[in-house]
Amino acid sequence: MQLRIGNGYDIHRLEPGRPLILGGVRLEHPDGLGLAGHSDADVLVHALMDALLGALSLGDIGTHFPPEDERWRGADSLVLLEKVMELVAERGWQVLNVDTVVVAERPRLKLHIAAMRQAIAERLGLAPEQVGVKATTNEGLGPTGREEGIACHAVALLHQP
Repeated sequence: MQLRIGNGYDIHRLEPGRPLILGGVRLEHPDGLGLAGHSDADVLVHALMDALLGALSLGDIGTHFPPEDERWRGADSLVLLEKVMELVAERGWQVLNVDTVVVAERPRLKLHIAAMRQAIAERLGLAPEQVGVKATTNEGLGPTGREEGIACHAVALLHQP
């Protein structure tokens, strides 16, 4: 059996007038902020897609879903994740597990993590136990600590039976 691991990272600015979607779940920021981006700007799913693409040396999401392509304006990132999974399957690979860390000062994510894991697991064809979603703050430091944005780190482990 062959194994591959991929690493992903993404960060998006917070701004008024945008929805806040993380892991496919719509959240409410205490200040009414959401993530800026060409698609729905789901930073968690974006980092995860980059990890999956990276494991197979297929570039990043900007290569597959460029921001200058109007087809992807406002796109649901879970739908884009399905397209990435098609690339994974076409090459004969399967996802064993994924793990993510969302870096955000607010809103608190603890009560939403189970729903995020479930939404992602469904799109990956995995059990929720194979999907790690964790949250941390940056203790007020840097752009995420100042609530200028939200970031996410992700890793994915794939195998080829």
